[in-house]
This record gives sequence, C-alpha cells and structure tokens, in this order.
Amino acid sequence: MGVAQSGLHKDSSSSSSSSSSSCFGDGDLLKIGLGDLPEGCVAMIVENLDPVEICRFSKLNRAFRGASWADCVWESKLPPNYRVLLEKILGGFPENLQKRHLYTCLSRINSFDDGTKVWIDKRTSGVCLSISAKGLSITGIDDRRYWSHIPTDESRFSSVAYLQQIWWFEVDGEIDFPFPVGTYSIFFKLQLGRSGKWFGRRVCNTEQVHGWDIKPVRFQLWTEDGQHSSSQCMLTERGNWTHYHAGDFVVRESNKSSTKIKFSMTQIDCTHTKGGLSLDSVVVYPSSCKSQLKRF
Repeated sequence: MGVAQSGLHKDSSSSSSSSSSSCFGDGDLLKIGLGDLPEGCVAMIVENLDPVEICRFSKLNRAFRGASWADCVWESKLPPNYRVLLEKILGGFPENLQKRHLYTCLSRINSFDDGTKVWIDKRTSGVCLSISAKGLSITGIDDRRYWSHIPTDESRFSSVAYLQQIWWFEVDGEIDFPFPVGTYSIFFKLQLGRSGKWFGRRVCNTEQVHGWDIKPVRFQLWTEDGQHSSSQCMLTERGNWTHYHAGDFVVRESNKSSTKIKFSMTQIDCTHTKGGLSLDSVVVYPSSCKSQLKRF
C-alpha cells in the first residue's frame, strides 16, 4: 500500500514537472528578467524611488523607461498644490502636459515677481524659494557711500549688495507665496568680504570687514497666523558664502491659497560702524533639506 502511494507521488510529481517544462520550455525560467515584468508592476516599484533615481532606472530597459513616464508615478512626486504653484509662477496652468513634464518645469529655477526664484528639490520635491538682494528693503541702499550692487558670477541673480560701512544696519523682506503644507527654514546668504577674480582665480578682499565681532546680528521672522522666531548670531565666517539661519515657520492648512511671512536682519547698535558685508539673497528651504546648506 505504501509502495503504491509512493509510486503515485512519483507519477504526479513527474507529470507536474513535465507539464511545467512543456509550458515554459527548457531553460525559459532562467531567461526571465526585469525586462519581462509588466509595466504596471514596474510603475509600482519606481513610485518608491526619488525623481533622480527614477530617471536613472529608466535606462535599464523598455519596461522601466515606459514606467518612468507614467502619470501615476509623477503625480506622487509633485507638490500637492502643484496647479497653484504653476499658475503663480507661469501665470496660468499649462494644459495637456504629462505629469513628468510638469515636474520638469517645476524643478527648473523659475523667476517671477521681479526676480524671485522658485524651484522644487529634485530629491525630496520640496518647494524652495530665493529672493535677491534687490528684492529686499535695505536701509541706505540708494546711498553709494554705504551700499553698492556688484556684478558677480557667484550669485544666481548675477549681482550682490555690498556694504562698505554703515552705523544702522537693517534688512527687511516679505514673502507671499502658496507654500505646500510643511515646515520651512529661512536663511540669509551672506559673506564677510568682497569676491572678485585675480588672473582667473577667485579672491575675496576682507580689508573692509569690521564691526561684526562686537555685537551680534539679530534675525527675526513673523507669519500672518502669529508665528514668531528670533535669534542672534555673531558673523565670523570670512571669505566664504554662508547661510545664516533666521528661523522656521510651519504651513498647516492644505487649502490655504498663500502664506505671508515677514523677516529681518538687524544690527542697530550705533556705538560702532560695521562694513565689508556681501548680501546675496534670502532663501527658503524645507527644513528637511536645510542640511544641504553651509550654515550657522
């Protein structure tokens, strides 16, 4: 009886293996690879990658290349309010474009409102924004005895504001922008010294730098919903562009059309002068991305 059963098991296993090999053919199982995955399955895989990795994996084979263009993949990478962002930046929503094209548009550095630049981080899809020195309110900026605008290739705005010397130092600014829900950090991009070129090499003249090691600079920000941040910092880094942290704010409402933020940088102790400072811009980054910046 046991012998008969074992024989039966052998017959069934042999018939199973023969039917399997008749379906796939000899060696066919060994030939199945990533290229044989259905495009829908590949799309589910690449949804879990960041945008840079998606573009890299699209070079693997036809299935990954097709999935890398799927709207469902790029919908998950776009900011939740991407339609509002594009309308703000471009003045209207571009119809009949695939989601990948919309992402490409937002990942470029786009200018609006007299030079303010905005883009999304290619790794996290977080919204980033930069306001040039010319877009800020600077005390004494129209008096050449104190300030001047210097052309430079070290700024994405092609020029920076340079302070020779002043008693009352104050820089103010305001943002009104439809940030997606999240936590954001504001930084002043500054340099102690004046950059230039000498026989094609970068140099930074720090002879006029003075007064910043006597009293700290105060950074502040306010939002329309009552958030406030204040901090003080001594400016000590000479010859290099540095991002000085002004504070953080939180956007909590997903249906909010726009968020208004005011910010400032001051050193108004008139017992001494200060000078030799280059001001490039104010930048807003998602707080999760601020580790990318050289900062204090």
